[in-house]
Amino acid sequence: MRNHRIFIVEDDKKIARLLADTLRKYQYDVAIVEDFDNVEAECAAFDPHLILLDINLPSYDGYYWCRQLRQTTTCPIIFISARSGDMDQVFALENGGDDFITKPFHYEIVLAKIRSHLRRAFGEYAPSQGERTVKLGSLELFIERMELHLRDEEIPLQKKECVILELLMDASPKVVSRETLLEELWDDQSFVDENTLNVNMTRVRKKLADYGVQSVIETVRGSGYRFLVAPEES
Repeated sequence: MRNHRIFIVEDDKKIARLLADTLRKYQYDVAIVEDFDNVEAECAAFDPHLILLDINLPSYDGYYWCRQLRQTTTCPIIFISARSGDMDQVFALENGGDDFITKPFHYEIVLAKIRSHLRRAFGEYAPSQGERTVKLGSLELFIERMELHLRDEEIPLQKKECVILELLMDASPKVVSRETLLEELWDDQSFVDENTLNVNMTRVRKKLADYGVQSVIETVRGSGYRFLVAPEES
């Protein structure tokens, strides 16, 4: 299996570098945020299994970014902060965090917590019973994990990509209307540009194509979209 990816959102460059160096020694893939006005986009591009997040950051604080990130990922988020008050920890958890580590910290504690959360989310302690999946041919969608499996390949998904694939695969070979997709993807359709769904559908198709899954989403003019299992995937 590929190495787990960890995304570090920390504005103290020394701490961020030391954390990254330590984690890489333990075979984790690590990325450090570069633009603190663009945390969400950088995180989406890296698609981490776990996020380490400071509270005191430029522009917006960690609580804000945790809320934003929770719209697109269910991966564990561990706050690491010099703030040590009880309410700081309460706010961290209430805004979507999973754990809290106070600075200064021991690297052994950070590593132990990372391992623990990764086991719960992706490893031996990850829930297996009752997990929602949709299977078509060699493709299997794991909804809670936001992963599409193609034989032994794991294709990571963003939240909207997962919703689109769940709707299309679950209905296959029936057509899913544009209205149904818009309803499920956005709470208020009246503020959604007509091209927004097209853009999201293009992203899903491109991601599938990157993994060799071609021409499985068909546009049905005037109606919506249909998911077809390609012959080689049947």
